[in-house]
Amino acid sequence: MGDGAAGASAEADEHLIGEAEKIAVALGRMFPGLCEVVLHDLRDPQHAVRAIENNLSGRQVGDSATELGLARIADPAYPSVIQNYPNRFPDGRPAKSTSIGIKNAAGEYIAALCLNLDVSVLSPVTLTLANLVATETEHRDQPLETLRDRNARELRRAVEALSAQRAATPRSLSRDDKKALVRQLYQDGYFDSRDAAQTIADLLGVSRATVYNYAK
Repeated sequence: MGDGAAGASAEADEHLIGEAEKIAVALGRMFPGLCEVVLHDLRDPQHAVRAIENNLSGRQVGDSATELGLARIADPAYPSVIQNYPNRFPDGRPAKSTSIGIKNAAGEYIAALCLNLDVSVLSPVTLTLANLVATETEHRDQPLETLRDRNARELRRAVEALSAQRAATPRSLSRDDKKALVRQLYQDGYFDSRDAAQTIADLLGVSRATVYNYAK
């Protein structure tokens, strides 16, 4: 493909993603406090989050793609719509998610529009909401993605591994072991990532200030 054709193709892709961004913003603003809407630019998986409206997961524009986004990049035959699958926000709240892949004229996935509904705020005694809260059974046993930047997932694995070396879970560690674990994470460079201290605090069941004190 010549430079002119490639440029035209890139321009068409950017236009398509720009139109999808309008949809993401409008959907998010229609359900404030209830449904997070994220537009992923799959052309740049390391900085895929193009727009995030009604932010419930704590991610930011420029964060990396989720596992589902990476699967679409790797396989153009991956399903274009994954509907109503169970998910979970980083703080543990249950979510119901739908992911819509967006292809360009060449049949390549260039974006994904994802909706994450916070079902924890929906009353379990409100029978009229039963269908809204329900998730599809075919996805119930397979965690498709986690709603946090992949750096946080790497940090979680490191915390769990270091805790396992002490034959404990992160929250059951003694104060001294927690302090040693935090210092090890600091030495290993995990504090370089955004929100690392808060992520570690959540995993250990301590405050963010305590994590900083342990790291000193």
